[in-house]
Amino acid sequence: MVSSKRSVKRHAPEKNNHIVVTGARVHNLKNISTTIPRDAMSVITGLSGSGKSSLAFDVIYAESNRRYMESLSTHARTLMGVMTKPDVDKIENLSPAIAIDQKSISRSVRSTVGTMTEIYDYLRILFATIGVPHCPETGRPLYRKSAQDIVQELTELSDGTCVTIFAPILEGATGARTAINAIRADGYARVRFNGKVMTTHDAHLLSEEDVAVNLEVLIDQFEQDEHDPDVERIADSVETAMKLSGGSVIVVVDKEEQRYSRDYYCKESGFRMQEITPRHFSFNNPDGACPACDGIGTKNEIDPDRIIPNKKLSIAEGAIHMWSKTTLNEGRIDRNMQQLVDVAKKYHFSLTTPVHKLSKAQRAFILFGVPIYKNQSTQRDFQGVIPLLEKKYREAKSDHMRKELEKYMTKRVCPQCHGKRLAQQYLSVTVNNKSIDQYVDVSLPEFLVMIDDLETTKKISKNDRTLIAPLVKEMRTRTEALIDVGVGYLTIGRSSHTLSGGEAQRIRLAVQIKSDLTGVIYVLDEPTTGLHSRDTLRLIKTMKQLQEAGNTLIIVEHDGEVMRAADWIVDMGPGAGEEGGEVIFAGTYKKLLASGVETGQYLAGKKHVSNKKTFRKGNGKKITIKGATEHNLKEITVGFPLGLFTVVCGVSGSGKSTLVNGILAPELARTFHRAQKESGAHKSITGMKNVNKVVMIDQTPIGRTPRSNAATYTGVFGHIRELFAQTDLAREKGYSSATFSFNMRGGRCEVCQGDGMTKVEMHLLPDMYVSCESCKGTRYNEKTLSVLYNGANIADVLDMSVSYAHTFFKNHRLIAEKLQTMEDVGLGYLRLGQNATHLSGGEAQRIKLATELARKQTGKTLYILDEPTTGLHFKDTQRLLQVLDALVEKGNSVIVVEHNVDVINHADWVIELGPDGGEEGGYVLFEGTPQKLKKNKKSPTAKFL
Repeated sequence: MVSSKRSVKRHAPEKNNHIVVTGARVHNLKNISTTIPRDAMSVITGLSGSGKSSLAFDVIYAESNRRYMESLSTHARTLMGVMTKPDVDKIENLSPAIAIDQKSISRSVRSTVGTMTEIYDYLRILFATIGVPHCPETGRPLYRKSAQDIVQELTELSDGTCVTIFAPILEGATGARTAINAIRADGYARVRFNGKVMTTHDAHLLSEEDVAVNLEVLIDQFEQDEHDPDVERIADSVETAMKLSGGSVIVVVDKEEQRYSRDYYCKESGFRMQEITPRHFSFNNPDGACPACDGIGTKNEIDPDRIIPNKKLSIAEGAIHMWSKTTLNEGRIDRNMQQLVDVAKKYHFSLTTPVHKLSKAQRAFILFGVPIYKNQSTQRDFQGVIPLLEKKYREAKSDHMRKELEKYMTKRVCPQCHGKRLAQQYLSVTVNNKSIDQYVDVSLPEFLVMIDDLETTKKISKNDRTLIAPLVKEMRTRTEALIDVGVGYLTIGRSSHTLSGGEAQRIRLAVQIKSDLTGVIYVLDEPTTGLHSRDTLRLIKTMKQLQEAGNTLIIVEHDGEVMRAADWIVDMGPGAGEEGGEVIFAGTYKKLLASGVETGQYLAGKKHVSNKKTFRKGNGKKITIKGATEHNLKEITVGFPLGLFTVVCGVSGSGKSTLVNGILAPELARTFHRAQKESGAHKSITGMKNVNKVVMIDQTPIGRTPRSNAATYTGVFGHIRELFAQTDLAREKGYSSATFSFNMRGGRCEVCQGDGMTKVEMHLLPDMYVSCESCKGTRYNEKTLSVLYNGANIADVLDMSVSYAHTFFKNHRLIAEKLQTMEDVGLGYLRLGQNATHLSGGEAQRIKLATELARKQTGKTLYILDEPTTGLHFKDTQRLLQVLDALVEKGNSVIVVEHNVDVINHADWVIELGPDGGEEGGYVLFEGTPQKLKKNKKSPTAKFL
């Protein structure tokens, strides 16, 4: 357990010691007033949908941000936009606020952990400062010297030394006569032709025009005067040689020849590189990015298996999926297919033969245009299906066309940079004998060891170590902060679009810790999401560091450990939605335990999320993954028993998501839904025939616009619209179910186009959204609203809560069943028309679950859920477990990736991966019941159960 070191005064709030919120009415908040201590760590908790995020983000953070924006100049506000004032009477003692949530993160493939934290930026500077370039062809180290450096060396030669300076013009190349003519025209008298010094006139008489030669211009020859060197002459000669040759100079000192170059140059391969700067190590800069993949590391390539998914069909029967609508049998044919018909006749193969019976040469010809016969004309009769589609993709001008073509493509590692993102010449630059990709592809603890070595290794000079010390210090500080927040298993090169919301939030938190800001309000949204209990304690310590630096932390959270460590707790409730929005408790953790509120009862052990006493044995069948090696998995074999509630757990980065979401789920989706997502590396999967349906429920939102809501997502709104279309008045007027859609013309209000709100531009003030004057916010026109069912129009129905609507439509089985499943997962309070943008993460996930529950049960369905307790209160989790238990009781199987100890305790079977994250993980630590797991001394999870 973690206890707070800071004490917060519990008497009446003093003027500057507390943030005082008065009369907040945002979303479902019921004109609430509360106080939150400053310079303290406070938690806002409560049921999902009770108003936690509304208070923390939509009131406190929004008002702080708005006040800051108002302090800017008028011009700056017009550029940055103006925030709407939240509906609150007054907030006192606010200071600047920073929101660290799970949504506001760049999901670009060009963003990585290194770029998010600036570690990669320092690494680029490090490589540009002391990196040693190598020839990408020969591997030899390359060096360069400036004209000034060369002059310095020559002036230090001993007295009487003979020095000759040449400018190399041709090296193993033809065109000697043309070059000599140009040299002579420029006034140079002597050259060295294939090692022999002669005048330009003599060289001109040579007939070596078409023979590869070495040709250098003799710029100067002198004897060194040690006591009074002619620095000006030497400098002029060196610079002239470099200008003439394009950067190179050959110096012969007493018959010993030395080549210098202001560029990095390899004589053996001819490779030349002018300079190395930080931009050359940026995959987001054209100067450094791999030219083949533009710095992304992967390429979209046409997949032959997607072009011809069923090789038992013939071309005539539509085997080429993209051309299947223009089959020969139906007499419809396009230009490309006609071309293929013509060449099939020419080269004597049949398009009515099943594809798998065609020869390899014939299939290669159809797909790639590869000649069938050795003596076949080099001029292609047919380009091949794949080259044709690649050309179409390159020339596509619309996103729609590109997306259509991407259905037949798969992402593959770039063959040129092998996923390393940079051009080959910059991947050949090393620091301490390691290239930049070797630094970014290791876990953070390993990276820390590598940069610490830079300050001690003898391979780097003392001067260089002094030069890079500030860079190493900054990288070390940021890396340690990332390890402290529990993401040490990540790599610097990990793409941000592969991070979970919890990982992204903790990375942003780590960046803030090292910012040295004070007096800031940090608003966090469930930072423990996806974090193992072992790492939660480390995260709490990190958050305490922020607090001790003089900052205020307001955390929306359900985790018991975080609440124990908090100085102040605000519990929202008593219910969710319209039944919530009130502060039912505000005080210390001890007072919360003694209070009668439900959160305190769960924390005090008076109530339990799970009281499970017996555990199922399953149906004796299982799905087994053999030889899984994706990411950090160590060629493991794992069996998932069916007919059970199975939990896959383990510390963050141990390989849980890779195993379940990266291998099992995609493979099942390909088998049952013909999905195109590639599954992770493994040898085989057996037992898939033991299930006949797969349902995967992840954490993505159900919609990103106000036009998406719970009713439309679950499909219940379609049945309701059909019911309204069957009323007498609707039939009389010829209304269809489409008339009752606020997305379709005819029934919706055309003034607001079915939004129910209209935007009023306030210019220097924030834009205001007001209820549409025409439809009064109902979204529909008067004719549509005149149709009633049991005294309610369609707008009234959208304003009903799920519970009320369930009673209202109890006589209609299809509608009632869908609404019942929403009640079962705890969404009875939700309004049918509540738009998706106002739903919390927990609500969105449970709507998905309700949608699947409403579908017909086969009894052999496999449900895969990814951390379903995200955003759920203890009571919500209890209700979720009841729903999942009901699924298993009907003969289905449930696999959950989860950290929540209550869920692990409730499982029939537990699979734990570990023992650590990253390269230290990827092993199977345990397979068995929760009771046996508790006795396992090697398990990081056991001590928390």
